[in-house]
Amino acid sequence: MKKIVFLTGAGMSVESGFKTFRGNDGLWENFPVEQVASHDGWEADPTLVTNFYNMLRKKLYAAEPNEGHRLIKELEKDYDVTVITQNVDNLHEKAGSSHVIHLHGELTKVCSSHEPYDSRYIKELTADNCEVTPGTKAGDGSLLRPFIVFFGEAVPMIEPAAEEAMRADILVIIGTSLNVYPAAGLVQYTRPGTSIYLIDPEDVSANGMRAVTHIKKGASEGMRELAKLL
Repeated sequence: MKKIVFLTGAGMSVESGFKTFRGNDGLWENFPVEQVASHDGWEADPTLVTNFYNMLRKKLYAAEPNEGHRLIKELEKDYDVTVITQNVDNLHEKAGSSHVIHLHGELTKVCSSHEPYDSRYIKELTADNCEVTPGTKAGDGSLLRPFIVFFGEAVPMIEPAAEEAMRADILVIIGTSLNVYPAAGLVQYTRPGTSIYLIDPEDVSANGMRAVTHIKKGASEGMRELAKLL
């Protein structure tokens, strides 16, 4: 069975009405990104950051996957599919995708602020219990924080993602620029002969990358076209 690896970014979730990290204006839901998505922002005002993610979680639980998410899931019938996403939403999972790697963390989870990746203190929140009271502590006594990779923090899931890219027969990049790490980096891990598709309505400079088939459409329309090409 051929292996398809998807790398999805902010453009994947736009049609679901969910804004994810970051606009060109450096704002996320009208807050400066440094204030709500950096380690310094968290240290400066954990209450503000906790409330920001509470608000975002409510929006996420109201959002539904779009046709693009569903078409990725459909390909599992015929291919071995892995989704690597830069998005913190759970819309791929909601659509039924069974193998999703989150590079930048998961909005539906909270963790220890002392040791974010200590699995003992990572907790999944549910739709009817998605708010964290500011000041709530994790099991290790540190403040409970969003399970998000803040700007300036390491991206621990990049290694498993690179391993998946190495095994891909087909790599499909949706809604993320090829000039931004980690998209550009992951393409470098693919083997020679891997087919690479890019679904993005904007012009993207491929930066000397090997042949990329560019489908100049949004996520859902682009996925419909890709499904035909495959």
